[in-house]
Amino acid sequence: MIPSFLILNGPNMNWLGKREPNLYGTTTYPQLCDKIEVWARDLGVRAVCFQSNSEGVLIDQLQEAEEKFQGVLFNPAGYTHTSIALRDCVAAMSIPVVEVHLTNPHRRELWRQHSHLSEVASATVAGFGVQSYFLALRLLVQETNS
Repeated sequence: MIPSFLILNGPNMNWLGKREPNLYGTTTYPQLCDKIEVWARDLGVRAVCFQSNSEGVLIDQLQEAEEKFQGVLFNPAGYTHTSIALRDCVAAMSIPVVEVHLTNPHRRELWRQHSHLSEVASATVAGFGVQSYFLALRLLVQETNS
């Protein structure tokens, strides 16, 4: 059985490529998912991308991931700084969750510099654009293989 990982993305990630390209780049969300699937194949695993603008749907996906996946790569986007509910869900999970961000929140506005998820995630990778996903996926695969 090939190990599978959920690549979960939060609000406005579906606008990737057109939303503030000076910060987030010009890669679209479908292009990002295509890249992740190729990277996953190269690593000998399977990646399933999912995006929602709804906090409750993201929680549902995290809870379901426990039964379907070996780990989660999670970009909570704007919920990073606001959602205690997502933080509590990640804290309760038995599979690893790696938090990922395209930009480095510590170089952004003050209110973006605190992540509720970092406190409970296995690791955080941020600031490398779309390459953040590649680095985070490699880390997640390595963590689940050890």
